[in-house]
Amino acid sequence: MLARWFPAAINTRPAEWSRAAIGMALGTLFTVWLCAQVYGLEVAMHLLGPLGASAVLLFAVSSGALAQPWSIIGSYLCACVVALLVARVLGRTLGSACLAAGMALILMCWLRCLHPPSGGLAMTLVLADPATIALGWQEVGPVMLGAGTLLLSALAYNNLTRTRYPKGPTETPVVVPLLSPQVDAKITAADLEQALAQMEQFFDVTPSELEELIHIAEDHARRRSIGQVLASRV
Repeated sequence: MLARWFPAAINTRPAEWSRAAIGMALGTLFTVWLCAQVYGLEVAMHLLGPLGASAVLLFAVSSGALAQPWSIIGSYLCACVVALLVARVLGRTLGSACLAAGMALILMCWLRCLHPPSGGLAMTLVLADPATIALGWQEVGPVMLGAGTLLLSALAYNNLTRTRYPKGPTETPVVVPLLSPQVDAKITAADLEQALAQMEQFFDVTPSELEELIHIAEDHARRRSIGQVLASRV
């Protein structure tokens, strides 16, 4: 039980850590600077926390579903609209901030744009500083400017540093030569760990979770094949 508390080994090299760190620093700096030029430094600094959290996903875990373009754009818009509505109806209190985060989460799940930093963004916008509150509904402007600028920075930096982004379900899979029927090709967590290490990128999933997912998929494929055989006989 205690072993579960220890972190899993990271499958990436220090070069990838440095690549992600430099991209996060530059992307966040440029985003906050641009937002400050348009809406003022006080408003831009108020968004620094959520933007920094989003930068970790966009630059370090860009392969994850939570870091894709629609996730950040859709979630920031959801969090902003929900936070402004809750603040107008219930006021700017700690309870309303927590309620806004929960409502934003439901909306993000419904729209398939789940992005964890947006939960913090909803709270931040409800408990905003006077300069941000004074913007009213125009608060959507700096929020979406920050999200869009950070996304464009991630698109440019990741691809320039040979990290494909965004990653969609239509990407061509890697072709692996088939083994002879006599060889047991059952995939294990150790195989997946070696494959992740070879790819040298951050992936928001553990080898054991991948192994479980593959085995479950194999079971479903086996049942489907058996069902097709039985249906053909009938």
